[in-house]
Amino acid sequence: MSKKGEMNVTASLVKQKASYWFGVLELLFFSFIFIMPLYWMFRTALMTVNQAFARPTVWFPNPIVMDAYEEVMWKVDFGKYVWNTLFYCLVPIVGVLFSCPMVAYSLTKIPWKGGNVIFTIILFTMMIPWTVTMIPVYSIWANLGFTNSYVPLLLPTFFGSAYYIYLMRQYMKSLPDSIMEAARIDGASEFRILYTIVYPMCKTVCVTIAVLVFMAHWNDYTGLMLYLKDSSKYTLSYGMAQFGDPQANQWTEMMAASTVSTAPLIVLFFFAQKYFLNGISTTSGLK
Repeated sequence: MSKKGEMNVTASLVKQKASYWFGVLELLFFSFIFIMPLYWMFRTALMTVNQAFARPTVWFPNPIVMDAYEEVMWKVDFGKYVWNTLFYCLVPIVGVLFSCPMVAYSLTKIPWKGGNVIFTIILFTMMIPWTVTMIPVYSIWANLGFTNSYVPLLLPTFFGSAYYIYLMRQYMKSLPDSIMEAARIDGASEFRILYTIVYPMCKTVCVTIAVLVFMAHWNDYTGLMLYLKDSSKYTLSYGMAQFGDPQANQWTEMMAASTVSTAPLIVLFFFAQKYFLNGISTTSGLK
């Protein structure tokens, strides 16, 4: 190899290494930005108020104080909040995984006139902000007498959700039609094909949707604030948001409450991220 060729190879290797280390530094920088608020929340919850606001800043709690967590557990009905949260997060998963695959299957694997039109209308509903329909929908549920209950928040999940229908449809489009045709020739009904053949093949995207639904309802605040008046029906996130008063210098208790309501989501994502990322990456149109 000529000297000029060796110089070009060396320059190329230097560029590759520089690009690699620049990417690493960029990831570290943005990771620090995203992790810092979480760390500050965890750190403050393990300190006294004086230590949390000490100058110069104390970065690590020393000693570690659990008083804020004890105060939170003593002041709120923690067990009731946990039960309400599990109920409020798990029922919608059942509703969405019951309705959305059914709609997506009918739009993808059953040929019928008007399917594309219906799907277009479903997509159009995603463009309407919830704030636009919030008051009319509330009026409907109020006239039906279902306010201060979970019915307005849970019942609609059994009738499908546009975004999750879209995810299921895009995933089902990649499934081979020959399997469904063979099942029809053997006399299987569409419901049997859906529940015994299509559902198992859609396990990845179903887990992805389950995680998204769980996180959405765990973090829900506006819906609960709009429909629930009885504090005994509050979920963990919403109940903890009612806790504490900044004017009363309860910052450590507020951070402890925030940690209690945030930590389960972080744990859930770490355990489910394999299915979550695979489900998103293998959904057609979202690669």
